Amino acid sequence: MAVFCFIAGCFGYVLTSLVVFLVIAFLCYCLYIKYIHLKYDHIPGPPRDSFIFGHFPTFSRERSNGRIIHDKFLEWSETFGPVYRLNGLHVVTLFVTCPDTTKEVLMSPKYPKDTLVYKHLFNLFGQRFMGNGLVTARDHDLWYRQRRIMDPAFSSLYLQSLMGTFNERADMLMDKLGEMADTNTATSMLHMFNCVTLDVITKVAFGVDLDLLNDSDTPFPKAIEKCLKGSVHHTSDKTFQLNPKNWKFISEVKDAAKLLRITGRQWINKRKMAVQNGEDVPKDILTQILKTAGSEEKMGKDDEELMLDNFVTFFIAGQETTANQLAFAVMELGRLPEILAKIKQEVDDVLGMKREISFDHLGKMTYLSQVLKETLRLYPTAPGTSRSIPKNIVIDGIHIPAGTTCFFNSYVCGRMDKFFEDPLKFDPERFHPDAAKPYYCYYPFALGPRSCLGQNFAKMEAKVVMAKLLQRFDFSLLPGQSFDILDTGTLRPKSGVMCNIRHRGPTPTGT
Repeated sequence: MAVFCFIAGCFGYVLTSLVVFLVIAFLCYCLYIKYIHLKYDHIPGPPRDSFIFGHFPTFSRERSNGRIIHDKFLEWSETFGPVYRLNGLHVVTLFVTCPDTTKEVLMSPKYPKDTLVYKHLFNLFGQRFMGNGLVTARDHDLWYRQRRIMDPAFSSLYLQSLMGTFNERADMLMDKLGEMADTNTATSMLHMFNCVTLDVITKVAFGVDLDLLNDSDTPFPKAIEKCLKGSVHHTSDKTFQLNPKNWKFISEVKDAAKLLRITGRQWINKRKMAVQNGEDVPKDILTQILKTAGSEEKMGKDDEELMLDNFVTFFIAGQETTANQLAFAVMELGRLPEILAKIKQEVDDVLGMKREISFDHLGKMTYLSQVLKETLRLYPTAPGTSRSIPKNIVIDGIHIPAGTTCFFNSYVCGRMDKFFEDPLKFDPERFHPDAAKPYYCYYPFALGPRSCLGQNFAKMEAKVVMAKLLQRFDFSLLPGQSFDILDTGTLRPKSGVMCNIRHRGPTPTGT
């Protein structure tokens, strides 16, 4: 009995000590949050929902009500000015729409990508995802070494040599759409664009034929979508992994990320062996990267992991984003017959009955470029980018302490009437060659040294696919569609943009 009392007393003492420790730790944490409030509360911002959780409850309400969180950011930007703060626990993030600050920060290598966002893309729930690839690398020297290896594979001269593949894959999409036109079958344009853009990136970058338009069993599109959904939860909800009902989804996300990396390792190793054995290999981006990397110092295990990081990055950035842009462009053109008629006329004038689109043709389709740019203004492929501020700066007369994270939201800037008159109107004339260029308020591919490496690739691909679509088909949106946008890492039309497709006339021939 005495032993039992002794053990119970010890247990009670330990439990009491633990409770006291937790209470003291919680009070210290609250004091730290109070210190953060005092440090940043001179910066304008909406009232906090909670002392501890800050503005997190607002984010949860917006998402649970099916609203786009970036529209809330837009509302706050118009209310609180060119810089405002948002709190979440002990973390403060500043949202910046000041063009001068955007220029200063994004155009300079002195401001690294912030840890808060990009470390969550290193892995997904413990499974390595984008790692330290071009998008996520925060260390400037590590990023620069990768960029130096990748640059030749995305030079304008090299991309021009890929026009044949762009044409070939786009023609496969047109043949598929032709079958649907023949049978009067409605189609999800987002799905079709997802298939063709993934076909393009795997063929152009890795020399692999997936033929997704005819083979729907391949796991890659679903794996990419699963990873994108997982990354949203991973970055925005710190408690997501603690809920048992989410464990099955988390396991699926990890398996999807693992599939991409395993596939990448197989493709890269197969190509490296072919190069070493002197075999003929495709003159694609992977060969170009291996060739450039071969002139560097001997590659170690870390370098191989970096190559896999960029393989995953190409899969995600080279497919999902362009497909979404094309789907949004079709959505807007389907609602605006005057603009649709004008862009068709330009395509007819430039291409006529030519089947093959040349690089010179792309430069002549200026109105098509304007339409695609206007699409990215309203529906940027990524809502924005963030940077760490290592030293004190001043934004619009407001002192910003060192160590702050600033988020630059291209979705918000593109929809502010102080930058674009009647901003919700789809108006390609904003990007007419003679129109005044937006001053650091339009950056769908980011800006400066960390701007998107593949932006010229994406622009060429989008123009080829859209030009062939407009040349060969009429399309009309199905009635009663919802044009809401999914609140994911990239903006996607919720409806998938359902269309009826009809042949315009004789099939183009010749070159």
